[in-house]
Amino acid sequence: MINERVDRLRTQSVETEPYICPERAQIVTEYYKEHEGTLPPALLRAGNFLNLMQKKTVCIGEYELIVGERGSAPRAVSTYPELCCHDIADLEVLNTRIKNPFRVNTDTISIYQDTIIPFWADKGKTIREKVFAAMTPKWKEAFEAGIYTEFMEQRSPGHAISDDKIYRLGMLDLKNKIAAAREKLDINDPADKEKDIELQAMDISADAIMTFASRYSQKAAELATAETDPQRKDELQKIAEICAHVPANPPRNFHEALQMYWFIHLGVISETNPWDSYNPGRLDRHLYPFYKSDIESGILTEEKARELLQCFWVKFNNHPSPPKVGVTEEQSATYTDFSLINVGGLDKEGNDCVNDISFMVLDTVKEMKLTQPSSCIQLSKLNPDSFLKRACEVIKIGIGQPSCFNSETIVQEQLNHGKTIEDARDGGPSGCVETSAFGKESCTLTGYMNWPKILELVLNNGVDPNTGIQLGLQTGDPDNFTSYEQLLEAYKKQMQFFVDVKIEGNSTIERIYAENYPVPYMSLLVDDCIDKGLDYHNGGPRYNMSYIQGVGLGIATDCFSAIKTHIFEDKKWTMAELRKALSEDFEGNEIMRQTLLNKTPCYGNDDAEADSITQDLFEVYYNAFNGRPNTKGGKYGVNLLPTTCHIYFGEVTGALPNGRKAGVALSDGISPTQGSDRQGPTAVIKSAARIDHCRTGGTLLNMKFSPQIFENGNIEKLMPLIRSYFQMKGHHIQFNVINAETLRKAQKSPDQYRDLIVRVAGYSDYFVGLGEGLQNEIIMRTEQQTL
Repeated sequence: MINERVDRLRTQSVETEPYICPERAQIVTEYYKEHEGTLPPALLRAGNFLNLMQKKTVCIGEYELIVGERGSAPRAVSTYPELCCHDIADLEVLNTRIKNPFRVNTDTISIYQDTIIPFWADKGKTIREKVFAAMTPKWKEAFEAGIYTEFMEQRSPGHAISDDKIYRLGMLDLKNKIAAAREKLDINDPADKEKDIELQAMDISADAIMTFASRYSQKAAELATAETDPQRKDELQKIAEICAHVPANPPRNFHEALQMYWFIHLGVISETNPWDSYNPGRLDRHLYPFYKSDIESGILTEEKARELLQCFWVKFNNHPSPPKVGVTEEQSATYTDFSLINVGGLDKEGNDCVNDISFMVLDTVKEMKLTQPSSCIQLSKLNPDSFLKRACEVIKIGIGQPSCFNSETIVQEQLNHGKTIEDARDGGPSGCVETSAFGKESCTLTGYMNWPKILELVLNNGVDPNTGIQLGLQTGDPDNFTSYEQLLEAYKKQMQFFVDVKIEGNSTIERIYAENYPVPYMSLLVDDCIDKGLDYHNGGPRYNMSYIQGVGLGIATDCFSAIKTHIFEDKKWTMAELRKALSEDFEGNEIMRQTLLNKTPCYGNDDAEADSITQDLFEVYYNAFNGRPNTKGGKYGVNLLPTTCHIYFGEVTGALPNGRKAGVALSDGISPTQGSDRQGPTAVIKSAARIDHCRTGGTLLNMKFSPQIFENGNIEKLMPLIRSYFQMKGHHIQFNVINAETLRKAQKSPDQYRDLIVRVAGYSDYFVGLGEGLQNEIIMRTEQQTL
């Protein structure tokens, strides 16, 4: 249960509509006006961060126990003009759009018009302008056509995750480490001089976050002096004491540990706008020693620990993802900023590490019913069934959390990417489903790749039927193809071509960030940036993986299966007849469309013929770029997830050979095409397990169950479904527990369903706040009636 304090904080967070706060943009603009061009980039960024931490508003709410906001108040959303400067038209769109609006008042408009836009509007000044100016015409054509998206055109590289160092080391300890690293350098050596500049910037950044916390300590002390309520006075004095200690020093107790993390989190998301924000990682493991010690010493009760965790949850929900426009909004149309909390799994020695906090976190998810932060369990063979059962009890209430990950597969994935066994066990998923070594890796997601659109180009000899532009390779007149193998070979060539174009662009973008937009504060938090004297964006971390996310595996499988079955094997139609029907969006060809939809072996039904095609397509994508080098000393890996990009990709893709009409959403993640999985949930997981998840960095599998399934205590049947999928080495599975009838009612009467939360892709969101296309896609997903 939540008490009155938490209820008030939660209500404020949920009911406050996100709005643009110009404070950060103003402070950053003024600093850049004075210092741009006078300092090396690392020192410019560090000085900017210090200036921001000295000047931004310090906000302590009336009932808060955990303090700190990125903006000037809860739900006040900062912008990042040095990355992407929104113009007045963008602000008007943000203020008026139906999906994910951000209110923009007239004062904010005036500040942008008079101060922010005039400075950043100079051509080439923002990172976004640098990115687009550096891209080739072919890259831009493919981007505009919806072949792929680009994460870094409005946000910076992210996926940084906390390990245990911030609970062992304070900023003063890190400053000592920086000083020791600087002493080893020869500043007469040009390379060492560059490292010294980076280390100076990290040192300034450590000062910055300590300054920020000190200001909170002073504010709390001032409020305590004026407070007349004895209980609140005591709370404020305690907050002042905590903020005077962390993050300068490592935390001493449970409350300080939570506040320590929150200051670290705010520093990351204030310095830059990373995709995603920042992740707490293995929170149960990190917090348990403090909890156990505090309980044993009598300074903490279980009730108080639960209250503090609930207050901690509210802080995440106070911070919507900063505003995005255009394609970047389309590929991630949500306020959620993808901060994922892990519980369960294994420790560094390979032992079960489920503890009391693991259960407490699951209870917090259930009680708070918030879309942020996201939560997941890492499930090992060694974890007890009582832990999985508690997770399933939360899943069945229908908020799409927690998602479930396979610890053994995660470890193997990371070993395959060259990580040590200790780092592999210590890591896990972040964001949606992406695996990385926590506290030691730059895991950069660079954009989504539209598999069905590439097939559409193959069926038009490289021409985009939407524009008539020769967008891809001329892979041959498809009317002359005589076999499935010939089609697959053409697809392979077309995929390789666009992967090459994308990676060439990625390499340029990586250098733009490394040279123009270092992140010395985030670099402090990641091994081995200090030891190397290198920035997070420039190869500083121990591991430096890059990914391009594949989208549409299920529907692409069904398309190839339809062509193989009906064109090459049964010869029911010619390729020319199929292509004509596609060009006409099946108008006048309903019999053909229904045959393609209903008489084709489809992925998700444990059909060996269809699933062999899934394996073929996975191998095409895997071989196109896995293991290729990036510019940071790392390599590319494969993952398969969509966020909301399967809606956007569907909009730019015409009719497809599986009978899907133009503009309809693609399948999400590695889930089957909506409605095509007809043999029950066990068939779905058997199909999904046919690809080798251990060769990926993450896959996303959605399932939808009718709530009626769980009315008679069928939790015990959900548990073996998850265990079975993980025995087959599946990476991830998550669930919506909702029926289509309820969702349709919510579409018609949104005011009556404001609190209805659904699982979208790697995150949960309020159903009535989603765009109609995404709502319809979730309704279309197969609703499993039995377990």
